[in-house]
Amino acid sequence: MGLWSWLFGQFIDVIEWVDNSQDTMVYRFNRHGNEIKYGAKLIVRESQVAVFVSEGEIADILTPGTYELETKNIPILTSLQHWDHGFSSPFKAEVYFFNTKRFTNIKWGTKNPIMVRDAEFSMVRLRAFGTYEVRISDPKKLIKEIVGTDGHFSVDEIKSQLSNLIVTKFAITIGNDSTPILDMAGAYGTFGEYMREKVSPYFAEYGLDLLKVLVENISLPPEVEAALDRRSSREITGDLNANILYQSGQALENGGGASDMVGMGAGLAMGQQMADAMRQTPNSKTPPKLPLFYYIALEGKQQGPYDIDTIHSKMQEGTITPQTLMWHEGLANWQPANLVLKDSFTTPPPLPKI
Repeated sequence: MGLWSWLFGQFIDVIEWVDNSQDTMVYRFNRHGNEIKYGAKLIVRESQVAVFVSEGEIADILTPGTYELETKNIPILTSLQHWDHGFSSPFKAEVYFFNTKRFTNIKWGTKNPIMVRDAEFSMVRLRAFGTYEVRISDPKKLIKEIVGTDGHFSVDEIKSQLSNLIVTKFAITIGNDSTPILDMAGAYGTFGEYMREKVSPYFAEYGLDLLKVLVENISLPPEVEAALDRRSSREITGDLNANILYQSGQALENGGGASDMVGMGAGLAMGQQMADAMRQTPNSKTPPKLPLFYYIALEGKQQGPYDIDTIHSKMQEGTITPQTLMWHEGLANWQPANLVLKDSFTTPPPLPKI
């Protein structure tokens, strides 16, 4: 090193750091040989703390303010090697600036889908992503556990590990939760706060404070989402005939030509056929009529209920005669069997004489 460079290093008496990167968590002040002149000024700005490291050990942690580096102002400096030799042997130490502001909008997300059970869809695979916020809470822990001797430590160097902690807790949370998939959007805030509480102790081991976890989206696989969209479309359409009539009216208002009218007519016919088919299918919203069940009175006692096949068997056996009292739902009173089952007691005409 040249004479002028050496003199320049010795006479610079202000130690400070201004962060222009927005993502730097820890910065080591650059100085040749880590030599700091007696009486130099240290400026620690708001949202910063300065950490002195001498011979690999943390000597002091200074909060925001302006400090004159003298033993009477910072007594801890008296323990540093060679300080008593003054200018001829400058104070040797490393100065690390820690950025204590909030680091926001750090992304987290599932790398692979998480398989969960759902009340409506049985088993589904879910993906999720969001953001979180952290702040340095314990510089001593952070420098010992993570930073080490890194002279420029940024969020990118640790966010993968932090995000993995959040994703792991999210998988456990979603696996134990019984909220239906379609209702999860209303629980994003609850999920985020729960994960923050559960993951915070792990962040604290690194000297970090987890301030907030946001769940931005929980999504289904594309094929399941497509099926859901089709189902939603059917629900929105409502009555098929009414929807076709509405579309036809719109075509007339917009001046549709003859070809439009032909297509519209075909659409109406097809819509009618589809509506009729839907009404006739077992999945129709109108269920078939329930079969009637009959009660009979024998020797003053009520017997039944019997279906119509059983009634016919008892008629053939002679248990039920035309005068036997019967009742079924819808009748006001008990009536003779020949009135309740008129068709079953018709008398055939006499045979012709030969």
